[in-house]
Amino acid sequence: MNKHPEHDIDFLDDHLQDEEQEEIIWVSKSEIKRDAEALKKFGAKLVALTPANLEKIPLSEKLADAIELAQRSQRGALRRQLQYIGKLLRNTDVEPLQEALDKLENKHNQQQAVFHRLEHLRDQLLESDSNSVLSQLIAQYPDLDIQHLRNLIRGAQKERAAQKPPKFYREIFQYLKELETSE
Repeated sequence: MNKHPEHDIDFLDDHLQDEEQEEIIWVSKSEIKRDAEALKKFGAKLVALTPANLEKIPLSEKLADAIELAQRSQRGALRRQLQYIGKLLRNTDVEPLQEALDKLENKHNQQQAVFHRLEHLRDQLLESDSNSVLSQLIAQYPDLDIQHLRNLIRGAQKERAAQKPPKFYREIFQYLKELETSE
């Protein structure tokens, strides 16, 4: 057995280098650009928020200052500031920020769903057989003023027949919205 110790060492070195090469994850330049653009768009969403909503998002002081400056900027300065915010976000854990933003957006979506449900309820009340809907409303909202709601329904039906502006129609929605928020 004629083994060369030098040959064994070279083989081990080559094997270790191959393992190191496998561990390195290569990211394309295009992917880096896409990620940067996504962070810039996320930063633009943050800039579009109101100050009250921004307080609900866990921002670093530097990022909060950059967003505040971007909200006061216009045109080119705004573009540069959004670039800077994207750069700051690259070094930040975006996940908690995204979760907080999703909660805010979901709250908006839930509110829209409630409004659509109330509009549908209003339309059902104005149909010819509204007694079943009224009985459901009475069960759902114990504070319901039945007489007031019936007056609004009658007024809305008269408006519709006379083709007048929908004043009572809107008032029914407002009344249902008040009932929903008082629960």
